[in-house]
Amino acid sequence: RKGYEQLRRQFDKQIVEHVELRSVKVLGFKNAEDIAKQVIAMFEAGGFDVCTLFYSRFKSVIAQVPTAQQIIPLVLEEKETSGAAAIYDYEPAEDEILSSLLPRNLAVQIFRALLENNASFYGAQMSAMDNATRNAGDMIRKQTLIYNRTRQAMITKELIEIISGAEAI
Repeated sequence: RKGYEQLRRQFDKQIVEHVELRSVKVLGFKNAEDIAKQVIAMFEAGGFDVCTLFYSRFKSVIAQVPTAQQIIPLVLEEKETSGAAAIYDYEPAEDEILSSLLPRNLAVQIFRALLENNASFYGAQMSAMDNATRNAGDMIRKQTLIYNRTRQAMITKELIEIISGAEAI
């Protein structure tokens, strides 16, 4: 949410759509498929040239890495090949295979980002709750110490009054 607000302040005109999933209790692949269908429909309609996915990548419980991943057009890392490349024949045709695999790949990338973001959220929440529990324990210890000192001072004062009264008689 905070990342979206920051992006909205800087790039309000470039943001085409914002998907809100706070009301979803359990994220599923269906959520990612729905988003992927929207993205593909907007791309095919010519709504944009480049689609970038922003999410928090989970690194550890206390560290999340803000990540920007370009998902349209697909960016592939070229790997060095050490030998001769094999030639493959595809059945059905490559176009048919790609027409079903590319939307699924997009949905998988979106689902991965949703899960990473969710894990980051729960990690940050767990860390915050641990800190809150620790701080509450410290406050309880300090207040208990203050209470005990005050009570001891009251008892000492009463004893002094009783002894002073006994000496006066």
